[in-house]
Amino acid sequence: MPIKSPKKTSSSKKRAIDAWERSWQKHWSTAGLPGYELPPLPDDDEREFLESARSLKNEKARLKRINDEFANAFKALLPVGPAVTVFGSARFRPSHEYYKLARAVGAELARAGFATLTGGGPGIMEAANRGAHETGGASYGLNIILPHEQGANPHVDKSIEFRYFFTRKVCLVKYSCAFIVMPGGLGTLDEMFEAATLIQCRKIGPFPLILMGERFWDGLRTWGQYMMEQGVFAKEELGFGRVTDSPKEAVDLIVRSLPDSVRSQLKPL
Repeated sequence: MPIKSPKKTSSSKKRAIDAWERSWQKHWSTAGLPGYELPPLPDDDEREFLESARSLKNEKARLKRINDEFANAFKALLPVGPAVTVFGSARFRPSHEYYKLARAVGAELARAGFATLTGGGPGIMEAANRGAHETGGASYGLNIILPHEQGANPHVDKSIEFRYFFTRKVCLVKYSCAFIVMPGGLGTLDEMFEAATLIQCRKIGPFPLILMGERFWDGLRTWGQYMMEQGVFAKEELGFGRVTDSPKEAVDLIVRSLPDSVRSQLKPL
């Protein structure tokens, strides 16, 4: 097999980097200045260039917003009994197989006596809330306002609005005794890995983390196997994870994982 010359390899790499930069700039050209803050500088012109600058006043105002967001959410979610959070993409339509699967998941959770928590938006979140609501179970949406694709869905008993992703994620984790991860994109992966890290490090749980959709998650399983072979985690550290296509199997696994004190609070329909 011929070996590529270093010059050709370097040239190909440069073209790939240039193509990436053009794509990046084209996609984000309308986004404006990045919202990064720097400490105040004596140069007024420089400060005007920045979108905003750090100051003690701004930081105190931010802390108050964060605290108020947590306080409002804690108050709203205080009466929630045993609950399961369903993560997944906002982009699947009602006709999609994954929407239908998530709707079945919500129904199974309701039949078992769980409250269903989601991010409160459309797609998978709407489907899981819809399945729970239609079956007569408790259905909550922890909604975050985004420039696109996110608005509270109509299948929740209560919608709690968030400004910050991290405060919403804390609440989705805090009030759950298990997690079901449907197919999704970057946000779903972020939520899944956050929950998995907290379980692995024994900051929460042990709680089951169940991935729905074997075909969708096949690549992740292959990657996970490779990571294990590289020694970054051991197989037993991820024993809380499970992949399945069956909503009933997923919910049965969750019920069996609960301690008696939590299982006794379930009121199956």
